[in-house]
Amino acid sequence: MLLHSYNSRDPKRLDFYHNPPHSFPCSSPCKLLALHFSCNSMSFLGFNLLTQHSLLKGLDCCSLYPVSPCLKADKLMYNDVNLSGFRQDFRGVRGFVGFKLIKCNSRTLSAPTRIIVSGKRKKYGGELPSILRSLESGEEVGEALSLYYGRLSPKEQTVILKEQGSWEKVLRVFEWMKLQKEYVPNVIHYNVVLRKLGRAQKWDELRLCWSEMAKKGLLPSNNTYSMLVDVYGKAGLVKEAVLWIKHMKFRGMFPDEVTMSTVVKVLKDAREYDVAIKFYKDWCVGKIDLDSFIGSDNGSSLAPMSFKHFLSTELFRIGGRSLASNALPVVDAENSAQKPRLTATYNTLIDLYGKAGRLTDAADVFAEMLKSGVAVDTVTFNTMIFTCGSHGHISEAESLLGKMEERGVSPDTKTYNIFLSLYADAGNIDAAIKCYRKIRDVGLRPDVVTHRAILQVLCERRMVELVEAVIMDITKSGARIDKQSLPVIIKMYVNEGLTDRAKHLFEKYQFDGGLKSCTYAAIIDVYAEKGFWAEAEAVFYCKRDLVGQKKDVVEYNVMFKAYGKAKLYDRALSLFKSMRSNGTWPDECSYNTLIQMLSGGDLVDQARDLLSEMQGAGFKPQCITFSSLVGSYSRLGRLSDAVSIYREMVAAGVKPNEVVFGSIIDGYAEIGEIEDALHYFHVMEECGVSANQIVLTSLVKAYSKVGSVEGAKQVYMKMKDFPDGPDIIATNSMLNLYADLGMISEARLIFNNLIDKGWADGVSFATMMYLYKNMGMLDEAIDVAEEMRHSGLLRDCVSYNKVMACYATNGQLVECGELLHDMVNENLLPDAGTFKVLFTILKKGGIPSEAVSQLHSSYREGKPYSREAVLASVYSVVGLHAFALKSCESFLKEEVLLDSSAYNVAIYAYGATGRTNEALNIFMKMQDEGLEPDIVTFINLVGCYGRAGMLEGVKRIHSRLKYGEIDPSESLFKAVIDAYRNANRHDLAELVTQEMKFAFDTETDPVSQREEVGEESPLDF
Repeated sequence: MLLHSYNSRDPKRLDFYHNPPHSFPCSSPCKLLALHFSCNSMSFLGFNLLTQHSLLKGLDCCSLYPVSPCLKADKLMYNDVNLSGFRQDFRGVRGFVGFKLIKCNSRTLSAPTRIIVSGKRKKYGGELPSILRSLESGEEVGEALSLYYGRLSPKEQTVILKEQGSWEKVLRVFEWMKLQKEYVPNVIHYNVVLRKLGRAQKWDELRLCWSEMAKKGLLPSNNTYSMLVDVYGKAGLVKEAVLWIKHMKFRGMFPDEVTMSTVVKVLKDAREYDVAIKFYKDWCVGKIDLDSFIGSDNGSSLAPMSFKHFLSTELFRIGGRSLASNALPVVDAENSAQKPRLTATYNTLIDLYGKAGRLTDAADVFAEMLKSGVAVDTVTFNTMIFTCGSHGHISEAESLLGKMEERGVSPDTKTYNIFLSLYADAGNIDAAIKCYRKIRDVGLRPDVVTHRAILQVLCERRMVELVEAVIMDITKSGARIDKQSLPVIIKMYVNEGLTDRAKHLFEKYQFDGGLKSCTYAAIIDVYAEKGFWAEAEAVFYCKRDLVGQKKDVVEYNVMFKAYGKAKLYDRALSLFKSMRSNGTWPDECSYNTLIQMLSGGDLVDQARDLLSEMQGAGFKPQCITFSSLVGSYSRLGRLSDAVSIYREMVAAGVKPNEVVFGSIIDGYAEIGEIEDALHYFHVMEECGVSANQIVLTSLVKAYSKVGSVEGAKQVYMKMKDFPDGPDIIATNSMLNLYADLGMISEARLIFNNLIDKGWADGVSFATMMYLYKNMGMLDEAIDVAEEMRHSGLLRDCVSYNKVMACYATNGQLVECGELLHDMVNENLLPDAGTFKVLFTILKKGGIPSEAVSQLHSSYREGKPYSREAVLASVYSVVGLHAFALKSCESFLKEEVLLDSSAYNVAIYAYGATGRTNEALNIFMKMQDEGLEPDIVTFINLVGCYGRAGMLEGVKRIHSRLKYGEIDPSESLFKAVIDAYRNANRHDLAELVTQEMKFAFDTETDPVSQREEVGEESPLDF
């Protein structure tokens, strides 16, 4: 299983709309009520329902559309920016009539903005600062508290508990407090401890604390339940979080507004929008009906859970005791209508409706908030702005910014972060960059979310200069690049080929310290995706900044991926074997990745060993892991092993899919075992797996192998029921079947249909050429070859070979030479099939049989530049002399010992162009190298002499042939005759003709010049 590449866009990064509802400084519901002021509420128009709304895309606002990297760094860093109201030319998004705030004189007060200075402790008076410093310095709890404890109020004790950083420290402090005789159990103290344990997900410790609280007779309050719902929800335990409310109801308590808001937020974050809305509406009418969604299976993530089982745990047996007789009476709020009164509640509801895509309801809540006199704050406007903008209504979002300023509510950094992401989502990079600069212009500071968002936007568009300008801006402000942004920047550098900058950036931030294992894994994955295994390896083995920091298993997994992409299987296996000794144990992903990687490389034996090891370790392989092994065995023709893996898969309880069956069926189809292919096809149908086009194509292939036209036609007709009909592979299989059987009409019908659809590929054309040639229809074969040549389908050696063979059969040798040159220019190295065609071209071109045999022998033995010599010879034969001379130059200039065949080709090529002096120089160089002239040399030399009119040279070779100094050769006699004729000595030509007759008792028939080029099956593409 290949790992996905790292994504720095944390879904939590824009979740800045709400503070946890349980964090309000209160201890009873009465303190939570917002003050009401008489006012003339502004009128509010809801969404225009005539506009179609897109689905809400969530808070991850960095999935952007690419634009041209046309901006410059100075435009980002130094231009004056005017973003008044963000009235940008936003052509990509049209505003709509609705969602307008009408000007009014509302006197609704805005909520006071709470300013928190990052990194600074809240200021406390009295003895608290000294106590907190002592505890923070590591002093023993008893020593730090004993001098002050008797003088500390319960509120100060609460502060001390809240200010402890770790859950262990909180427990130690709390245990020490409880041992003091002055200590009075306090539910608020338990709430603090429970919250700290819940946030740390220490559920056993939380259970013990809850049990102790019950034993001491402390009854949980609304704050207690609100806090428990919150911590369970943030831990992803949504079902358990909601069941706390049922437990609360079981005890006779009704959720207050903070608790209700917390539940709604938990359900909203879990995308249970309908459940959250129903819970809120029920609360408003004074009831809590949980049975309808906790106890039902409606596809919700809140799967059914027995309430009896839930309450049977030790935690709830103790916490669910009946109220003590002397306990305070519980206010029964059920059956009484109520409305929210807190700003945070309205903020949560607006966000809920916005994420649910119910824009009109979100607008109604906002209007109700204003009408009720509930104070609006920055979070309210941020939520409304995001709700509008994320649905494409940027103009309404911009108008809300203006209303925000009119009401005296100051935008914060998060406000501008929202706009930055909205503009980036819509591809308006100019506006996004201006928004980034506006943050400082209004006196705010960009935060980590700002930097992460702007870097994500720019890196995705590979705007290197702007990214480096932002990095410089971050550095000048004293901040550092967020660790989640580091892999994103490195990916940009790697994609742009700037690997040195990527390496420098990584080393800089690695030495600064703090890189987590997930960051290392993400950077390794960047290199793995590009196939840069060495760079990935350098990051993997780099010296870590933390002493004793071991590599996480995810780092090993992405390193396996890097080795797999580079096909370095031995390195991957070696790394796997070293994992345990380095303190890291492989997980399920490790095994799946390695098995699939080895199967892809057809290293099936090692893959199968790992499969056994994986099962022995208690892991269950995925279906894709089994299918990769089955596919590899099928490709290798080891079908018994493929079937064995299939049976092992079924025994392991993993249901085979169409890929598994398709691989087995295709394997049997390749060897023509139609019965076995049909058997597994029927097994697949019995398992309820629908056959796809690939499986049916394999069946067509199987029927084609055995020549069963009817069987293939039945399957082919079945494929026509698919929406797109039979694919090109199945159609070519049918075409090949008709071609093998010589069924011209049927084949032509399919081929013409492919041409009409524009689907015809190289296989289709090759099959028709093969059919026409076998049927003796050379003109039709040439027409198909011409069409294929001009269709752009000549993309590999096989396709070129097919067309050249067709031309050669028809005697069109010049076209063969031109195709050969095109093929070489495309950097396609001629293969064995190409040379098979080329030797046929040489024979058809009139080259002496001795020369062809000599070249073939040199090519077969792999002598230096034998391949280039064949190409040069072909070019010369077909008259493409410029190409021939260029090929000769490629091997004559090399300081390599050549054999006679290469020199002979060069002599022939230069002589054929009339460059006799250079041809004779090559002959002398050949002799200087100690190579004696052979029969082919004499044939080529006498041809040069004849074309140059050098009669004495012709006579010299003729004399040696006449007096037996050269072995008699019919080809040489013919060459001498041609030379005399070229020199206009027909009398001597006739004399040599008579000598040739006396030299040979009988005139042997020349080798047939109509030698067919051997054909492969067209489906050998």
